[in-house]
Amino acid sequence: MDGAAPNAAAGSGATAETQPHLILIDGSGYIFRAFHALPPMTRPDGVPVNAVFGFSNMLGQFLTKHVGSHIAVVFDSSRKTFRSDFYPDYKAHRPEPPPELVPQFALIREATAAFGVAGVELDGFEADDLIAGYAKAFVETGGQVTVVSSDKDLMQLVRPGVQLLDPIKQKPIREPEVLEKFGVTPDKVVDVQALAGDSTDNVPGVPGIGIKTAAQLILEYGDLEGLLAAADKIKQPKRREALLANAELARISRRLVLLDENCPLPSPIDALLARAPEPTRLSGFLREQGFRSMLHRMGLDGDTAPESAPVSRPRQAFQLPGLQPEAAAPEPVSTEAAPFGPYETIADPAQLAGWVAKAQASGLLAIDTETDGLDALNANLVGISLAVAPGRACYIPLRHGPPPGTGDMLQEAPVAPPQMTQDQAVEALRPLLADPSVLKILHNAKFDLEVLGRAEHGALQLSPVDDTMLISYSMDAGRHGHGMDELSLRHLGHRPVSYDEVTGTGRARIPFTQVALDKATAYAAEDADVTLRLWQALRPKLLPQKSLALYEQVERRMVAVLREMELAGIKVDGAELARIGEDFTQRMATLEKQIHELAGKPFNVGSPKQLGEILFDEQKLPGGKRGKAGAWGTDAAVLEDLAARGHELPRQVINWRQLAKLKSTYVEGLAAQIDPRDRRVHTDFSMAITSTGRLSSTEPNLQNIPIRSEEGVRIRRAFVAEPGHVLLAADYSQIELRLLAHLADVPSLRDAFEKGEDIHSRTASDIFGLPRDQVDKEARRRAKTINFGIIYGMSAFGLAARLGISPGEARGIIDAYFSQYPGILEEMERLKSEARETGYVMTPFGRRLWIDGIQAKEQARRGNAERAAINAPFQGGAAEIIKRAMVRMPAALKAANLSARMLLQVHDELLFEVPQGEVTATAECVRSVMEGVAELRVPLKAEIGFGANWAEAH
Repeated sequence: MDGAAPNAAAGSGATAETQPHLILIDGSGYIFRAFHALPPMTRPDGVPVNAVFGFSNMLGQFLTKHVGSHIAVVFDSSRKTFRSDFYPDYKAHRPEPPPELVPQFALIREATAAFGVAGVELDGFEADDLIAGYAKAFVETGGQVTVVSSDKDLMQLVRPGVQLLDPIKQKPIREPEVLEKFGVTPDKVVDVQALAGDSTDNVPGVPGIGIKTAAQLILEYGDLEGLLAAADKIKQPKRREALLANAELARISRRLVLLDENCPLPSPIDALLARAPEPTRLSGFLREQGFRSMLHRMGLDGDTAPESAPVSRPRQAFQLPGLQPEAAAPEPVSTEAAPFGPYETIADPAQLAGWVAKAQASGLLAIDTETDGLDALNANLVGISLAVAPGRACYIPLRHGPPPGTGDMLQEAPVAPPQMTQDQAVEALRPLLADPSVLKILHNAKFDLEVLGRAEHGALQLSPVDDTMLISYSMDAGRHGHGMDELSLRHLGHRPVSYDEVTGTGRARIPFTQVALDKATAYAAEDADVTLRLWQALRPKLLPQKSLALYEQVERRMVAVLREMELAGIKVDGAELARIGEDFTQRMATLEKQIHELAGKPFNVGSPKQLGEILFDEQKLPGGKRGKAGAWGTDAAVLEDLAARGHELPRQVINWRQLAKLKSTYVEGLAAQIDPRDRRVHTDFSMAITSTGRLSSTEPNLQNIPIRSEEGVRIRRAFVAEPGHVLLAADYSQIELRLLAHLADVPSLRDAFEKGEDIHSRTASDIFGLPRDQVDKEARRRAKTINFGIIYGMSAFGLAARLGISPGEARGIIDAYFSQYPGILEEMERLKSEARETGYVMTPFGRRLWIDGIQAKEQARRGNAERAAINAPFQGGAAEIIKRAMVRMPAALKAANLSARMLLQVHDELLFEVPQGEVTATAECVRSVMEGVAELRVPLKAEIGFGANWAEAH
C-alpha cells in the first residue's frame, strides 16, 4: 500500500490525517437487521425495544472502531416519495412494517441523538437520495465519504472519494467489488439496473433480461439510450422484441433507480461534525430503555461517565484498509472494556507459566486448538490458544515452520520461528486443564477434546467444560447457525479474522503451519477471545430463556458420550462391501441395458441432459419443463411423476439412480473411510446442525442408509461385530406416534399403546368404522400412511398421491381421522398458532425450535413453515428422548458391570457392540434405560435385536 489515501480528492492537498471524512450510515439497514436479529424485548412500560437495543448496540460498536470528522445516520422519512408520483407501483407491494416495530422508529432516532450522531431525513426523498446528495456535496469540498451499507442500489455512488463499507463483513466496497457484482463500472450501474429491474422495489426493467445480459449489452452499446437506439439491430429475436416493446419501461426504471444527488440537504454539512455524546443524556436514554448491560459495558452505570466514554476525534482519518497509510495509527474510540487484540505469542515455558497463573486466578479459561486437518482423530496439533479475559489471549505455536520465501540464501534451509515443544506445553498445561476450579470454555468442544485427548498429543483431559456452540444451540435451534464467526457477528458485533485471510485461497493458499506467527497469533488467539466473550454474552441467557436444564442435563453431557462413540467406531467387513459393490454394478448394468431398450438407443443414463432429450424430445412424454439453461428437468420429482403415470423408462431410471447413489455413497464411500489401523469407520456426529435437535453424521454419513429396502439391508450386513461380540440394536417403537398421542392426549390411541395393540390397525378400525378383526392389509396401509402423514402436515393431495386415490377420497379420510381424533387437529392448530405468535414451537421437554418463514407472505413458504411447526415437536421430542437415554447409558452399563460399547445413534436407534456372554443382561439394561428415560401419557417401548452384523440385529 502506498502512503497516500487512494480516495483523496485530487489537488486538495489534504493528507489522510487531515482530510475531512464523512461517514453516512444507512439507518434503515441497521433498523431492520436489528429487528429481525433479536427476539422480542420490551422495556418496563411494555414498549417493544428489540430493534432499539440492536440498533444502539450496532451504533455503539461502530463508533468504537471507526472515527471520522463528520458522521450522520440517514433515515427514510415516509413510504411515499417523488418516485411514486410518476410510477405509483414503486415499492407499492411492500408490506407495512410489523406493528411491534412501528413505535421503535422514534426511539431509534432518539438513540441516534443520544450517541451524539446527527440524524437526517426529508419528506419526499429516500434515504439513498440524501446519501447521494451529501456524498456529492462533501466530495466537492475536498473531503472523502464512506457509506455504511451493503445496499446494491448505493453502488452507483462509488467513485474517487466515495466508497461503501459492508457493515457485516467490515470490508470496503470500491470499483472492483462493484465490477464483480454488476459486471460494469459504477457509472454504468444505473443502466444495468434499468434493464434488469428489481422485483424487491417493483422496478419493472425489461422482461427476460438479467444482470449478466444487461451488463453485456451496456458494455457493447455504451449506455441505455445507445442500446435502445440500436435495439432493432439486435440479432437475438426475443431480446430485440423485449427491448423494443419495453423501451419506455426501461427509461422509467432508470429514473426509479437513479439517485437524486441534487436533492435538498435538510441539515448543513457543519451540523454533521462528529462530537462526543453527552454522558448524562446517553446514560439517561439507556436507563429509560432498561439497557443495563449496555450501560455497564459502556462504563455509564455510575454517577459520572469515566474517561472511556465515547469521545470525538474531529478531522481524524477513518480507520479502514486503503484509506490511510499503514503507519498511521489513530487512537481508537472505544466503549468496550477491551479491544480484540493485540495478542501475545508464547514461545517459552516461563511465558506460559504466567498465563497458567492468570487462568487459575480468574477461574475461567477459553481454549481453542489449531490443527492441520478437520478430522479430529487424525489431525496433528499445530498450536493452542488461551484466553483468560476479554482482550487477554495468547497463542502457543507448536508445529510452525518458516513462512514461504524466508531464510538466508547462504543457509541450507529456512529456520523455523522460536516456539515451545509439544511436550513442554502439554506438561505446563496438564494441571490447569484438569483443575476442577477452573472452567474450561470451548466452541465445538467435542473436536478440541478429541484432538487434545489423543495419546500423541499428551492425552490431555479437560474438566469441567462449557461449550458456547451448544449453549447457543440449546436456545436457538433452527433460528440461525451456531458457528463461532456467525455468533460473533450476531452477539458481539465483531467479524473475526477468517482462515482465508491468513492462509490465502486457491492455489495461493499455504498451510497454517507456514503462516507467519504474528498473523497466526492474531487469528488463533482471537478465536479463544471470541469464545470467552460469547460465553459471557450467552451463558446468562440460559436461565431466563428456560434452556438451562436442557443444556446442563442433555447437550453438555452429550459431548463426552459422542466423543467415546466416535473413538470406538464400528467395524466394516471390506470383503463384504466389495461383494455388495460388484452386485450393485451388475444390477446397474442390467438396468442400463433395459433403459437403452426402452429408449430405443444407447445413451448416458447418468446424464440429465441426454435423459431429458430422450424423454421429452424423442418420446414426447408429458410434463417436461426446461430450466434456465434450456435443458429439460429430470430430477426425482419429474421422474416419479412420469413413473406414476405408468411410463416404464423413468421408473427404471429411478431404480438405476438409487443403486448408483448407494454404490457411490455407501459402498465406495464407506470403503474410503475405513481406518486401516482398526478396520473401523469413525463417523463424526454433528451436534448443532439440525433445526429439531437431532444429531447428524458425516464422513461417513450413517443417518440415511435405507432402512426397509433390500439394498439398505445389504449395506447393513457389512457392519460387523468384533470376534466374540455381537451387535445389539435398540430401536424406539413408533416414538413419534407415541408423542402425538401424548401431546394431543388422544384417549383411544393412548389405550392402544397401553394395551400393546397394533396402532395402525386400531386407527383403521376407528376411522373406517371396521370391527378390529376385519381390518385388512389395505385398510391398515391407509391408516399407517395417514398416521405418519399427519405428523408431517400431509395435505389431501399428498395423501392422495401416496395412496393412489383421488384428492376427494383422501380429504374424506383426513376428515374422518380428525373427526375421530379431534385432539390431534386442535394440537396442530395450537402449534401453528404458537409458531406464528412467538416464532418457535416447544418440544415436550422445553426446547425452543425456531420456525423459519412462519410469517412469510408467500403462501408456499408459509405452508412449508406451518408443516415444519407441526412436525418439529415430534421430531424434536424424539431426539431429546434418545439423547436423554444416551447420556444415562454409560453410567447404567457401568453400574451393571457390563462392558458393552455404544457405537452409533441413527434417528431412533442405538447400536452397541456387546460381548456374547453379556447379551441378555445388556439388553435388559438398555431397555430399562430407554423405556424409563421420560414419563409420557403412553409407555415408551424399545425393540431390541442382536446378531453378527447390523442387518441381523434388526
